[in-house]
Amino acid sequence: MANVNPNLRLRGLFLWWRKWGKKDWAIAAVGFSIIVFILTYLSRPLPLPLDPAATTSTTDNLVGLTLLHNARDRGALCLDGSLPGYHFRKGFGSGSNSWILHIEGGGWCNTIGSCLQRKSTALGSSSYMDHEVPFSGILSHQSSQNPDFFNWNKVKIRYCDGASFAGHSQYEFKNGTKLLFRGHLIWEALMDELLSIGLSNAKQALLSGCSAGGLATLIHCDDFRELLPKDATVKCLADAGFFLDEKDVLGNNTMGSFYRDVTQLQGVVKSLRKNCITRMDPYKCLFPQEIIKETRTPIFLVNPAYDFWQIQHILVPDASDPQGYWKRCRMNLRYCNPSQMEILQGFRSSMLKALSDFQQKKEGGLFINSCFIHCQTWMAETWHSSTSPRMNDKTIAESVGDWYFNRNIVKQIDCPYPCNPTCYNMDFT
Repeated sequence: MANVNPNLRLRGLFLWWRKWGKKDWAIAAVGFSIIVFILTYLSRPLPLPLDPAATTSTTDNLVGLTLLHNARDRGALCLDGSLPGYHFRKGFGSGSNSWILHIEGGGWCNTIGSCLQRKSTALGSSSYMDHEVPFSGILSHQSSQNPDFFNWNKVKIRYCDGASFAGHSQYEFKNGTKLLFRGHLIWEALMDELLSIGLSNAKQALLSGCSAGGLATLIHCDDFRELLPKDATVKCLADAGFFLDEKDVLGNNTMGSFYRDVTQLQGVVKSLRKNCITRMDPYKCLFPQEIIKETRTPIFLVNPAYDFWQIQHILVPDASDPQGYWKRCRMNLRYCNPSQMEILQGFRSSMLKALSDFQQKKEGGLFINSCFIHCQTWMAETWHSSTSPRMNDKTIAESVGDWYFNRNIVKQIDCPYPCNPTCYNMDFT
């Protein structure tokens, strides 16, 4: 695989994603390649990508699954009642007391039907999870791939609750559906176990996550800080988790409607900021732009300004393009006409506006590049390699490292598409 163009590898991965149906995804669940968990609009699950595994794997970078066996006594269970799990690789050398936790993504379920569907996949049951997964990118133990964090303790947290570890059991239905909304309990049980195996002695820690896992990172960032020693350096990194409260091209509030359903179904409101839910409709407090206003712990946001998932499912969902006017543009930005490009530039402007207050936070970090991609921290080719996306000649890994270790202030915002030649721009056509 060393001679394969990384961009072609990425294109290949997403081309076969486009060809698979929901049944195939339910069967495949989480593989060693990127998985996109597809749900449908409103009454069915909203499509959100799963935090992908690396595209290459060797025996050396495969890490086994550990189930939380004490979780049953606490009721901290996946949607189907199975035990939640994580993958752990012990740190070494100077990184022995430093920790990275990475929460995988995979969307949410907003109805009983979509949650029932989800519990037959790795996103709702550990029975379907891979027993080993590769650690790459931000989880890599190779210094060439992960220069600042390679020797840290690494944890990949599996996601099986359907509400970014924020659901509450009081909202479960007792009508025989056998669905458990235990996300918050799972989070607490996971933290207790990790604290018992060394996290409690951490000198440095970074909580991270991709997509819906990035949202979970933001929700639990301050909670994570409170669990660790006061003299520890603790920060949070959300990758492609900055979902916008933006109307689609027909003026429908697709994402807002979905978040409202998730919040009501799984009782997510109990995990949201109290100051926020007293000021506005609780579902709005699930959007990152509201969460980061009150988060005290330093946050770094990695996000493409032209996030392909948000363009394809928030700005231009299938239901809002019945005539196929956007079909080619939403699959490859090169095919966008001037009027479409103007709308996409407006979407970018909405993201920058939502981030305007955050940019003023001294301890916050930003890497908002102008690429047509989604998560960028999980794979070497986009995290740190000779061909990785760059701004000011810095990769994402170097930028995050500069921010975490206070080497530089990092507030990188790219010029508009298509100005950055280092981007990985996906082609779904």
